[in-house]
Amino acid sequence: MRLEPIANPSLARQLGYPAAALGLTVVVASLLALIAGANPFATLGLILKGAAGSKFALLETLNRATPLIFTGLAVAVAFRAKLWNIGAEAQLYGGAIITVVVGTSVLATLPTVPHLFVMALCAAVVGALILLGPVILKTRFGVDEVVTTLLFNFIMLLFVSYLLEGPMKDPMGMGWPKSEALAKDARLPRIVDGLRLHWGFALAILSAIAVWLIQTRTTLGYEIRAVGQNIRAARFAGIPVNAVLVKTALLSGGLAALAGFSEVAGLKGHLSLDLSPGFGYTGIIVAMLALLHPLGVVVSAVFVAGVFVGSDSMSRAADVPTYIADMLMAIALLFMVLAILLTKVRVVRG
Repeated sequence: MRLEPIANPSLARQLGYPAAALGLTVVVASLLALIAGANPFATLGLILKGAAGSKFALLETLNRATPLIFTGLAVAVAFRAKLWNIGAEAQLYGGAIITVVVGTSVLATLPTVPHLFVMALCAAVVGALILLGPVILKTRFGVDEVVTTLLFNFIMLLFVSYLLEGPMKDPMGMGWPKSEALAKDARLPRIVDGLRLHWGFALAILSAIAVWLIQTRTTLGYEIRAVGQNIRAARFAGIPVNAVLVKTALLSGGLAALAGFSEVAGLKGHLSLDLSPGFGYTGIIVAMLALLHPLGVVVSAVFVAGVFVGSDSMSRAADVPTYIADMLMAIALLFMVLAILLTKVRVVRG
């Protein structure tokens, strides 16, 4: 048995295998629910109802999807150039830190819109610079970016812990490790009064459209695709590979940092060590489920967020462990990776 590359995969093959992967994921989820002692059909129905069965549920799903869109875009952009950014979590926290700094500084006297713009811009710049280091190590010294970006996640969490116990600790926080709250005018408004969905979701949608336009309508997008498909051929064709990787890193890091900005300015209002329950890592699943397509990332993020939000509701209603959602995401990723492989190669004998 060997794998034979397919020069021009058909549209049916490109769509069929990912669709089959999602179908198999549903089947496995049903089996997991059955093992947990619940009715599989009732469990899936409760997940769907908890994710989109009411206005509150639907908006909560979109709210949970917001940071996943940003981190999914960050991963999709980087992976398209075969730049393996596993450090979106670090970039997210970097963006959150600078959001709090700018949101509680003398700039808080600015009007709301300019202040929010400055915070978002500063967050994106910090996130870009965090990823720039590993990329320079990769392009100059050949250091594996998987290792460096992954290690940055742990370094950043320790740094945030230090800040919250020291320079950024809220003196009015009753001893809790959290930062000072943002000024009222430094918060993203709610889209619907009384509910948690904020205008960070709209920013995430606009970011996805912008990334899609960059990838399909600009020279940089062509260069990113060329480097990702064959780095040696791209270099032979005169594409400045190292410069393209640096630009890709700046874009990817900036997008991940916007997730930190939106969570602080739109939802939490302050920095805490549990700001992200793994949005950076989940962004990898989102990007892979979307086949690295920026507009697909939006759909994928809403799907993943719906699974998590719906699973929380299902757990309370059916007394089924919520870890089923984590298993479901892991299985979905494995099936999707296999599906992506089978769209590009066929298994032959001999």
